Amino acid sequence: MRGRGILLGFAVALAASGGLVGIVFTFGARLAPAAANTRDVKSGEALYLRYCAVCHGDAGRGDGSSATGFATKPADLTDGRLMNALPDEFLVNIILRGGPAEGLSPGMPPFADFLSESQTRQLIRYLRAIAAPPFRPGMAKPLVTFPDAPRQPILFSHVVHAGSFQISCQYCHADARRSEYAGLPSVERCMGCHRIIGAQDNPEIATLHDYARRGQPIPWVRVFKVPEFTVFPHKPHVRFELACQTCHGPIERMRVVGADTGPRLVDDLVRLLGFRPPARALTMGWCVDCHREQNATRGAHAPLDCVSCHH
Repeated sequence: MRGRGILLGFAVALAASGGLVGIVFTFGARLAPAAANTRDVKSGEALYLRYCAVCHGDAGRGDGSSATGFATKPADLTDGRLMNALPDEFLVNIILRGGPAEGLSPGMPPFADFLSESQTRQLIRYLRAIAAPPFRPGMAKPLVTFPDAPRQPILFSHVVHAGSFQISCQYCHADARRSEYAGLPSVERCMGCHRIIGAQDNPEIATLHDYARRGQPIPWVRVFKVPEFTVFPHKPHVRFELACQTCHGPIERMRVVGADTGPRLVDDLVRLLGFRPPARALTMGWCVDCHREQNATRGAHAPLDCVSCHH
């Protein structure tokens, strides 16, 4: 009996030690990403102090020794209210290709000759680490791009205006809450901010000022359009507090606005075979499905008759 007890105790001790080893190894595996992130932050800090601090300051507040020489003050990279929503791809593009790559000031030069993409991402890790309020994963969602997005007369970035600065859609598209059409901002509305901001060194803002001097509207290329025989009033949708992204997609993550909407011949052929593919955005089936969903989940009383949209 005593021998069995010794063997049993040895087995329990061995199992416990094995479990402890497993816990240690598991814990170490969980720490590995954190340790790698810490190394990236330290490497990013060294890169920052070497290449960025002269303009953005040692602490990243935009108060470097060269900051006073710029028409547009270097950004405060510690301001999480503005930085946290900016996607990594957006920041990579600015660092490697310069501010003009995203419609911003050429005071931010390209660093592609000095930094690799991996080094740039280490630098971004450091910027995330110094942000206040603190940056959390998920705050910066990936950019949304459309290959067929039209080239606009001015590189207007919704990533900056709607994403980073969180300017309300209706500040620029003020007609949405009171008419059928959302409308486009007048030159005067844009000049309300950019009479000063970016006026001295940003080529895109210089183009805006040129339209203002000539008294001409900006010839924006239209992206979203329903057929002429369809009536879509923005007013009731906005007053129902339906998010603009419901119809227009994640605009705040588009550097250039694009869309993949309307009917498609392939879908029509599939329907002839008896199948029912998901309705495409801004088609009648898509709108009707949305009305039914809002009626069921929010008591919207959205119309389902033909006359409401076709009259």
